[in-house]
Amino acid sequence: MDNLRHLLYEYLINSGFSVKTAEYLNMLALLLALLIVVFIVDIITRKLLLTAFNRFASASKSNFDDLMVKNKVSRNVAHIIPLLIAIRFIPDVLYDFQTLENIIEKGLEVFAIILTLWIVRSLLNTIKDYLKTLPRLKDKPIDSYIQVFMIFAWVAGFMSAIAIITDIPFIQFVTGLGAVSAVIILVFKDTIMGFVASIQVSINDMVRIGDWITFEKYGADGDVVEINLATVKVQNFDKTITTIPTYALISDSFKNWRGMVSSDGRRIKRALNIKMDSVHYLTKNEIDKLSAIEIITPYLESRQVDIAAYNAENNINKELLLNGKNLTNLGVFRKYVQTYIEQHSAINKDMTIMVRQLAPTTQGIPIEIYAFSSDKRWLNYEYIMADIFDHVIAATPYFDLEIFELPSNSSFTSLHP
Repeated sequence: MDNLRHLLYEYLINSGFSVKTAEYLNMLALLLALLIVVFIVDIITRKLLLTAFNRFASASKSNFDDLMVKNKVSRNVAHIIPLLIAIRFIPDVLYDFQTLENIIEKGLEVFAIILTLWIVRSLLNTIKDYLKTLPRLKDKPIDSYIQVFMIFAWVAGFMSAIAIITDIPFIQFVTGLGAVSAVIILVFKDTIMGFVASIQVSINDMVRIGDWITFEKYGADGDVVEINLATVKVQNFDKTITTIPTYALISDSFKNWRGMVSSDGRRIKRALNIKMDSVHYLTKNEIDKLSAIEIITPYLESRQVDIAAYNAENNINKELLLNGKNLTNLGVFRKYVQTYIEQHSAINKDMTIMVRQLAPTTQGIPIEIYAFSSDKRWLNYEYIMADIFDHVIAATPYFDLEIFELPSNSSFTSLHP
């Protein structure tokens, strides 16, 4: 390079240029030649590496190398050789221009830092994509860990670049940042909170990718599709996307349906309100009529024997139904619904099955069905629950009971024809 510079310089002087002009033209010519060489080397290196990576990826059984190609690892690595050539020959090209040489050398060093960060980011994205293909890690917040590492890498790179530009030793520059740490904490408050939240969410296993969560505060009701440092993305069942701050998962209350999904059944918990004035004791004729309902025939026969024995033993006067032990239409109805639920093919018999009477309200007496469907899929679950309540609602009149509902326009019309 020195010989070429001298030859070109002598040629320019012999051509009649002044010393100063010859120096400038000499520098510009060599700089242009260096740029052309760097550009050509960059193209050749990139093509060679891309070809080698593609061939290796095609021959390999692992998909890790395919992901490296996808995330442009080879393309970023290819820039290293042209950069090294530029760093090596810039001092020779700008030998007579020390100020410009210092500026360009610093620019190349800063670009070297940026290139290093690009390569690190490409490798981390490759690792992230590869880990997400592993079944045991699909539900882990890998994005958060990658983002945390990249934040530290970018901060370190930024500080290194500032130290290079200002000619301040890196250690001294980092030490001086202590004075502005409060400002840094304020600026990166959300990032720091998200980082802490990501760690707690991961350690406590609060949320995984694929979990169904309900977060009323943010209007989220769907599956978690992404967990990163700052946000959690939830795809709602209407296919909209809700973004939730990661730190909200530890500061606010939300519902995770994972326990239901991993259990043996999905809970059915719904009540019918029975009008209180339709509840009464059953007469002998009414009991005989209800005995025709097959699933409660054994129950009625058994209860009638027990009640008759008790009343006879205690010499109860049964001219008044209120005296002694008696059956009510509501009690028999509850037993009917309980037996019907226990025999339903879609109900998990190994989990709680209960038909209970809740405290009376102004809307009547709630009779609640509490059971678990074997099929947890939403569509099938709703069908099973509707099928049960279709039957129970239709069965209510057979027990001379009425379901409470607020009056409609037709109710008032019937009063005034």
